[in-house]
Amino acid sequence: MLGGFAMTALTAATAQNSIGVQAIAPMSPDFVRQQIASCIEDIGVDAVKIGMLHDRGIIEAVAAGLAELDNSLPIVLDPVMVSTSGVPLIAPDAMAANEDLLFSRATLLTPNLPELELMAETELRSLDLMAKAAQSLAQEYGCFVLAKGGHTEDKRVIDVLVPPDDSPAMHFEHARIETPHTHGTGCTLSAAIATLLGHGQNIEHAVQLSRQFVHQAIQAAPGFGGGNGPLGHQAVRQKA
Repeated sequence: MLGGFAMTALTAATAQNSIGVQAIAPMSPDFVRQQIASCIEDIGVDAVKIGMLHDRGIIEAVAAGLAELDNSLPIVLDPVMVSTSGVPLIAPDAMAANEDLLFSRATLLTPNLPELELMAETELRSLDLMAKAAQSLAQEYGCFVLAKGGHTEDKRVIDVLVPPDDSPAMHFEHARIETPHTHGTGCTLSAAIATLLGHGQNIEHAVQLSRQFVHQAIQAAPGFGGGNGPLGHQAVRQKA
């Protein structure tokens, strides 16, 4: 949709629908590592997006794969921990392994509010607290952090992009769309940002355009399923 070609290394298969996640089957670390190598060795890579990593073995395999890439390559890491329906998607040791092995390698982290709260080990129910937690994370790991405000109770969705240095944070906001059909918003956003960074966009512009893309995809959601249905990505392309 945004001019990128995705080469995917599957880390886990899930049985899920709009109502919830019924089962998770993680891939073996060796198979994940081989998938990454197959992508890198043939076509090459302009940017990386990392999503759900189920356990420490898989995280170690991803870290080994990233070690084969140029350090200047943009990496967007979405620290996926729970599904939209609230089901845990990672093993208990995975969050610590993610932080230890991958956070400092990332260009951008994109936690939602529940994920940021888990990492900060405290409740973050105001914009100021959310921004401070993101700043702490950015400074600790030397990367940008996009703290997503979709889970707050504010009338407008406010996301905060915090740089790793002392530069001021950037705020992005739009009107909240009252809909249950938001399945995959975080995955869509992080993939869109990675695509635009791969095109050479600066991080602020990549975040701004990607948020617009997701907002339009939520507006165009087809309304499928009895729970949290998918976004309407194709309608955004047609509209554009």
